[in-house]
Amino acid sequence: MARPIVLSNGELHVGLNKFGLVHDFYYPYVGFENHAGGSHLRHKVGIFIDGAISWLDNGDWEFRFEYPHTALIGHTRAKNDKLNVILEFDDAVDAETSVFMRNVHVINLGNEAREIKLYMHQAFAIGDSRSNTDTAQYLPDSDAILHYRGRRAFVIAGQYNEKPFDQYSIGLFGIEGHEGSFRDAEDGQLDGNNVEHGRVDSVLGFTMNVAAKSSERAHYWVSAGMSIREALYIHRQMLDDGMHARIHKTAAWWHKWLSPALKLIDHVPVDHRPLFLHSIMIMKSQMDKRGAIIASTDSTMLNYSRDAYGYSWPRDGAYVLWPFIRMGYKDEPYRFFEFCRRGMHPSGYMMHKYRADGALGSSWHPYVHGDMVAPPIQEDETAIVVFMFAQFYHTQQDSALIKDFYGSMIVPMAEFLAEYVDSSSGLPKPSYDLWEQDYMTTTYSTAVTYGGLLAAAELAAIAGDEAHEVKWRTAAEDIQVAAHRHLFNEDRKSFYKGIRYDSGSPVADETIDLSATFGAFMFGLFAIESTEMKQSIQTITSTFNPSPEKPGLPRYENDDYRRTDDTVTGNYWFITTLWHAQYLLEVGDSAGAMAILSWVKSHALSTGMLAEQINPKTSETIAPAPLTWSHAEYVSTMLDSIERR
Repeated sequence: MARPIVLSNGELHVGLNKFGLVHDFYYPYVGFENHAGGSHLRHKVGIFIDGAISWLDNGDWEFRFEYPHTALIGHTRAKNDKLNVILEFDDAVDAETSVFMRNVHVINLGNEAREIKLYMHQAFAIGDSRSNTDTAQYLPDSDAILHYRGRRAFVIAGQYNEKPFDQYSIGLFGIEGHEGSFRDAEDGQLDGNNVEHGRVDSVLGFTMNVAAKSSERAHYWVSAGMSIREALYIHRQMLDDGMHARIHKTAAWWHKWLSPALKLIDHVPVDHRPLFLHSIMIMKSQMDKRGAIIASTDSTMLNYSRDAYGYSWPRDGAYVLWPFIRMGYKDEPYRFFEFCRRGMHPSGYMMHKYRADGALGSSWHPYVHGDMVAPPIQEDETAIVVFMFAQFYHTQQDSALIKDFYGSMIVPMAEFLAEYVDSSSGLPKPSYDLWEQDYMTTTYSTAVTYGGLLAAAELAAIAGDEAHEVKWRTAAEDIQVAAHRHLFNEDRKSFYKGIRYDSGSPVADETIDLSATFGAFMFGLFAIESTEMKQSIQTITSTFNPSPEKPGLPRYENDDYRRTDDTVTGNYWFITTLWHAQYLLEVGDSAGAMAILSWVKSHALSTGMLAEQINPKTSETIAPAPLTWSHAEYVSTMLDSIERR
């Protein structure tokens, strides 16, 4: 289930599902500690009308989602034709304080005045824990409900006609036979239970008298704090300022933050402008204020897999930063490179992935690879951090960046890249490929390592470090020579995916992998006008048959990751398809590139959300959505198009 709306301030991150319900609630890190991550933790919304309850996820409601305000403020419209009722939500996470706000507009389409009771239900597993130690209690002095566990506290409150909710109840769910306190709302009257501990939930209600063909509004918010005192302070600030003022302040913050992108907007085709701006905001929503860039906060995959994408991969983060660097943003790149420096192994390489708090993330990569022992890494993740930092420096031209990062991060990373080379082939030693599946020396990782070492040599020259400049440039040139000798498949007229080492003997992998060709192109390992590059592009075209109407490309031949149909070679990925568009722009085929950009736009959700994959036969979105990297490649391709024009 994709997230049509995500909201964030770099500390509190909320994802709403296809029913407009809170499905992800991260605090105090984006992508880590999802307090609503379990299958029974949806925050239900419903109305009691004409003697019956109707919850938004019961199948009777039609939904429309959008970001209408040039800000990360979502708008959800839920219509129930059976009941002649519309619910509209304007949702935001406050830009300055960690509070989730919902301005709920209840519209009576009927010809008579009606009493409508609005119920807002919330269930947390605080600390992303499934143990039964949370507490919820009614706070009469604050007109609020408190959920807390340890150093995580959430204060839930609301107002209708400037008065607090008139019903509430606190209960249990998923334990001792209890479904949840939302069941208490189904007769239109909550019993007012004041406290529970264990697996606790709560529900509050507003009784509205809505005239015929008229409407009323209620305000609902959840204040988050690292202590009860902090959460209550934010709650009182909401009461003092009022929701409208906080939403307007948040909109103003986003307008100001978007100013570098808005300077370019006149150069973006009119029909692409909403997706361009939405993509930039969605990418920002996946960034923790301490520097981590999360691959996706969509926790849907937890229902089907062992883990989700709520981690910071250095590779994904670097690609996401590229358009921000090009547009002149400074704070986001700087914090990311600080995050990488903190997470760097003492030997100079980046590990597989990281949690938002900087700790090492889960991994399936071992230290033992057959008869070889080596770090469980993907070498390209170290190389691309070096490469992207150089782009950041060249854009900013700030000597303080060299002072802050050259000795502490660039030198150890570049030294690792220069020395992690197989003496017999001259290529980088094996590591896991960027798709995290194969242990080999890939063409892609070779290309990024080459680009990273050249970038490091440039930085060394700027730093006045002549010895390292010569060493790293020589290492890069030697790798390029080895790549030209070993990495092109003359039989298939394509770049090898890579070279495996079975019992010490090199074996070339002939799989047509998009990353091999576009890695070699993007990082300059092979010249764009070279015979190898032209033939490899032609092989991709003949193998996967992209067309202007259906230009989607998989990652590689017979990719079975989340594949929905065995008759296709693999699902379409936005990332690889947009790489093709970037190549087409480079060779002057703007029409082909724009056809791909339009295809991407046509497969976005109404709010501009882009997933990881698309089903080639049904065009169905395949979660996670959003995938931050997909949005980054779309924005990067659009920036390429602007520069070309």
